Amino acid sequence: MKRILMGLVLATLLITTAGVASANRATPRVDRREARQHARIHQGVQSGRLTPGEAARLRNGQQHVHRMERIAKSDGVVTRGERVRIARAQNRQNRQIFRLKHNPRSM
Repeated sequence: MKRILMGLVLATLLITTAGVASANRATPRVDRREARQHARIHQGVQSGRLTPGEAARLRNGQQHVHRMERIAKSDGVVTRGERVRIARAQNRQNRQIFRLKHNPRSM
């Protein structure tokens, strides 16, 4: 009886850890887009199209998106709704980067 009980406990433990290990925490699309947006900001600074203040504002916005991603990952699963919220925030950042890079101000 004791062996059967220990076997069931062990099986339950293995199934539980396998479920946690396969939790959908990966966000490769978000990470790639975040990297591209950082590169665009850096390129804008290098070319002189972004002023230091504009670049700082854009970096703060990128940090906000990164925090959203980190919070979404904190419980082990990034839900579809969380992915949508992050994508919308990245869309806003994308538009802001474009607007600031194409405004008449430069360094």
